[in-house]
Amino acid sequence: MVRRVAVVGAGISGLAATKCCLEEGLEPTCFEQSEDIGGLWRYTEKPEEGRASIYRTVFTNSCKEMMCYPDFPFPDDYPNYIHNTRLQKYIRDYAQHFDLLRHIRFKTTVTKIRKRPDFSATGQWEVVTRRDGKEEAAVFDAVMVCTGHHVYPNLPLAHFPGIEKFKGCYLHSREYKEAEKFRGKKVLVVGLGNSGSDIAVELSTVASQVYLSTRSGSWVMSRVWNFGYPWDMLLITRFWTWLENFLPKAVSDWLYVRGMNQQYKHEDFGLMPVDGASRREPVLNDDILSRITCGALLIKPNVKEFRETSVLFQDGTVQDNLDVVIFATGYSHSFPFMEDESIIESRNNEVTLYKCIVPPQLEKPTMAVIGLVQSFGSAIPTADVQCRWAIKVFQGLCTLPSVSEMLEDIEEKKRNKVKW
Repeated sequence: MVRRVAVVGAGISGLAATKCCLEEGLEPTCFEQSEDIGGLWRYTEKPEEGRASIYRTVFTNSCKEMMCYPDFPFPDDYPNYIHNTRLQKYIRDYAQHFDLLRHIRFKTTVTKIRKRPDFSATGQWEVVTRRDGKEEAAVFDAVMVCTGHHVYPNLPLAHFPGIEKFKGCYLHSREYKEAEKFRGKKVLVVGLGNSGSDIAVELSTVASQVYLSTRSGSWVMSRVWNFGYPWDMLLITRFWTWLENFLPKAVSDWLYVRGMNQQYKHEDFGLMPVDGASRREPVLNDDILSRITCGALLIKPNVKEFRETSVLFQDGTVQDNLDVVIFATGYSHSFPFMEDESIIESRNNEVTLYKCIVPPQLEKPTMAVIGLVQSFGSAIPTADVQCRWAIKVFQGLCTLPSVSEMLEDIEEKKRNKVKW
């Protein structure tokens, strides 16, 4: 009988997990290594070890109508897209409204999670935590891992020959906070994702020149879509989901590409994905086109080689007098507190989880990983649904298929991801 639940992390997923536990009559204890809630959305002047980090000007990419907790809408006077400070206030209001703070142990780091000796019978876990230099162990009936996937930066320097000779400075986008310190410099941003495009656009207002290197291009769309509506209110609907599943793949792909190119042709701006029919998740940025057309931001292909003060790109062009390189190359999955690393298995930076939540080979399904899914839309309602489903699994009210069926489901989704 699941009663006591350990929740690791007090970001948007950890708060949803804590609340869902309380609604089901469970006893959650949430462990947060920092001094406040919010996770990714709590801005700090400097990156903190073991915690996600954002830059000062981050806004949401999902509109407030589509990204709120299902039972806690945003205030009416909030704009459609929200600055991180306002979102952090909303998160605090949510925690206070549902009286979640008393269940959170702040400045407490989870150092180890391991199965109890009788796990095959009880499904219980031993959770070891550290606070003020003192370690403490406790037994829980279930564990919900809510640490997110923007904590451990992926800095693939081995893929960039000559970087060790480069005399300028380089950093990961996790360390970037604001543009002013780069005023008057020549900056190369590597990676055309949401962070890379945001940072490149912001830098282009103060730097002497910004280059944005992309290995394979990307679809780029605005937050404001047809008729002035937020993009996700129009595109994330049951109708479009049904249509994509109903139509033949060739027709569905054609419609997708047509939709992405309806406002402008990506190839005219150097943004066209290498595979023109790629169904990769689009980048959301409202200003990148104007910065490109003004010449303040130049789109470049993949980096071939770094030199002492310059960079050689795959197309043979060279940019001299480069001052700074910012690698917006994403993050790696890591669960350093898991004593048995095979429980949450990660290969090629993909985690093997059934429904992106449950480790498939546990004798008892009493662990869930929440928020480790790249949804086409907001993370908040996604995490909330994941939590409600996971707790039903803990309680035995939702029965999982066999291990072989779960593993096949995981592999099928990986194949579909590659196909898209």
